[in-house]
Amino acid sequence: MPLPLILAGAALVGAAYGAKKGYDGYQSHSEADEIVEIAQQRYDEAREVFNKQEKKTTRALTALGEKELEIGKRLGEFKVLADNLQQQLNEGRKNKLEVNIPKHKLQEIEEYSYTAVGVLGTIAGAGTAGAAAGFAVYGGVMAFGAASTGTAISSLAGVAATNATLAALGGGSLATGGLGMAGGTAILGAAVAGPVLAIAGWAYNSHGKEALRNARKADEEANESIDKLERAIEHLSQTTDYVRKIKSTLTSLDKQFVFYFDKLKEIDDRLQYIKSHDLDVEKEISKMNEEIMRTIENGYALAAIMVNLITTPIFKVKAVHSGVLLDEKGVPVMETDTEGSMILNHSELDNQLEEAVSSAKGIKEA
Repeated sequence: MPLPLILAGAALVGAAYGAKKGYDGYQSHSEADEIVEIAQQRYDEAREVFNKQEKKTTRALTALGEKELEIGKRLGEFKVLADNLQQQLNEGRKNKLEVNIPKHKLQEIEEYSYTAVGVLGTIAGAGTAGAAAGFAVYGGVMAFGAASTGTAISSLAGVAATNATLAALGGGSLATGGLGMAGGTAILGAAVAGPVLAIAGWAYNSHGKEALRNARKADEEANESIDKLERAIEHLSQTTDYVRKIKSTLTSLDKQFVFYFDKLKEIDDRLQYIKSHDLDVEKEISKMNEEIMRTIENGYALAAIMVNLITTPIFKVKAVHSGVLLDEKGVPVMETDTEGSMILNHSELDNQLEEAVSSAKGIKEA
């Protein structure tokens, strides 16, 4: 056979082999693209579910924080009115009338109210949403920490007391109404909260079987990220459930508390009317001794129940022999799991929620 024909035949065989290799490479690359596309889609779907749950958790924390701050402010107003009425009752009396509530409970109520009012005053005009979510996570912990260490927040100078609380809430970010620590992602470890799947465009830098190997590796990474997101979603979902239970219970307790607060306001209005008409105030107020003291006691009893619930940390706090472990800024240190996420305080919250409802039922109406 002439040499030119032999060479031509070899060239054809080589071209056919090259074409097949190129086709196989194309097939591998096409399969790799499909694996990557499906992996990215699965990750995006999981990420969307996570983002929705994170928003739900943040909204729940914000609603709870707003309720807790509102209650704290109202407790302070109640104390002012109760003290004023009690002072009038005790004028000229040798045996002073006192509320039948333990003094340490009254101190806890005062300290919590002071904290809430201080935070509200600092964030006034800056928007409370971010601060409220942060307060739900850290506000009660600050009061809890103060009670455990014996350091009364109300004993601090005004600015120092507010700063001590705000330090736990993320500090300066409150000035703009935002709070990085407040969102649902704040309670999660960074590895769980933010797995990022960076696989876009990788296939175009590799060819054939290498592309397929990389695609399968990317698929494994997607599975790992999705597992993390699913754990984060479950953790946030459980957190949201507890936060909503706490808010629902506080709303019910606060409604009872407002009944007694309004009753005190009515009594005060009556006394103001008596004074303005030059009637015998001492005589009239003596008729209301029992009613006033029972109303004050019931109000404080409900206040104590609410403060107990609010200051029960949603997440476990690291403890030391002297109480709560504080960092260099005086902020309570939270316990975390192996992934860095805060640990829900399940048992204590369950007990406190049950006790709050039970104790409130035991209060006899004045």
